[in-house]
Amino acid sequence: MSSSTEWPLWEVFVRSRRGLSHTHAGSLHAPDAEMALRNARDLYTRRNEGVSIWVVPSAEITASSPDEKDSFFEPAADKPYRHPTFYDIPEGVKHL
Repeated sequence: MSSSTEWPLWEVFVRSRRGLSHTHAGSLHAPDAEMALRNARDLYTRRNEGVSIWVVPSAEITASSPDEKDSFFEPAADKPYRHPTFYDIPEGVKHL
């Protein structure tokens, strides 16, 4: 049997309640997606704090660099209609 250091690294995302987004909970090593999902359940939702779990191979994630933040996000700055500054949010609305 292989040691866990040879297994791929998986990133774990947990949704704590319906209506909320999945958030990154941590990472783990597992031989396949099914085992990663089971291990993530046992490790990150021990107190029934989750309703959904995603596991994603770390090697499949492509991310922007925080050092390139200004040049990477600059094109969004010239589109003010994408920002919710023009809208009033009603008091009873949660998780918007």
